[in-house]
Amino acid sequence: MHKLLFFLLLFPNLLIAQTICTLESRQKLDGYLEKASLLEKEKHSPIELNIIIGSWMLGTPYVEKTLEIPGDEKLVINLVGLDCTTYLETVIGLSSIVKKGQITFESYEKELEKIRYRNGILGEYPSRLHYFSDWLYENEQKGIIKDITAEIGGQTYTNQPSFMSENPQYYPQLSSPIFVNDIKSIETQIANRTYHYIPKSDIKKHESNIKSGDLIAITSSLNNLDIVHVGFAIEKAGRIHLLHASTRSMQVEITAVPLADYIQNNKSQTGIMVARMLD
Repeated sequence: MHKLLFFLLLFPNLLIAQTICTLESRQKLDGYLEKASLLEKEKHSPIELNIIIGSWMLGTPYVEKTLEIPGDEKLVINLVGLDCTTYLETVIGLSSIVKKGQITFESYEKELEKIRYRNGILGEYPSRLHYFSDWLYENEQKGIIKDITAEIGGQTYTNQPSFMSENPQYYPQLSSPIFVNDIKSIETQIANRTYHYIPKSDIKKHESNIKSGDLIAITSSLNNLDIVHVGFAIEKAGRIHLLHASTRSMQVEITAVPLADYIQNNKSQTGIMVARMLD
């Protein structure tokens, strides 16, 4: 019997909840939930939890497009392989349920849906927060994070993403003209907001204002794309490094060099946005 089918037979409620979680991912998640239950009494701040929980996943393989499944949109929980965004969402979801004192699979499932989808509700494909600058805005509106880029030295960032609507061939779900129009509408909303970023030449100057556990979003040199990579700030020897799911090492890792140096020689990366989880 296929492992996913076997798992869904064991947990039929997941069919109703439109959640996909393999047996291997459920086993990993159960292990994280068990560890998380021990953190509840220690009263860590959310950004401290991000580093503690994020470090549990060091060495997890980098796997992209785990959310792109055929058919209707589903809430995918995949802890066997993570890309930079699903790694960040996994950590924040776990940190959030520890903060709330509700450390169960069902609570994690609800929290993941809340942070991954517009208005916290899983709908059709465009309801997922595909552009990370939109993800930051939406989750600030939900009271989960605060974009602190402007207050720590950021400058205005011209943010007019259109990559998805201009390249529907890369997204099977965008074979639907209705979905393409929905994405265009979202892109217009993003373009009408004010965003800030710290240019990569200024990161070292402002990194003393960045705390371990802050969310880092790396901005793109492409005019039609907002963010090319995400992760968590982590302090090492007085400098800010990046804790992230890396396409270079193909696993979750901490950068060997500080964040400012990591970005400096990458022509596709122009700077960073910084957000902080709220207590």
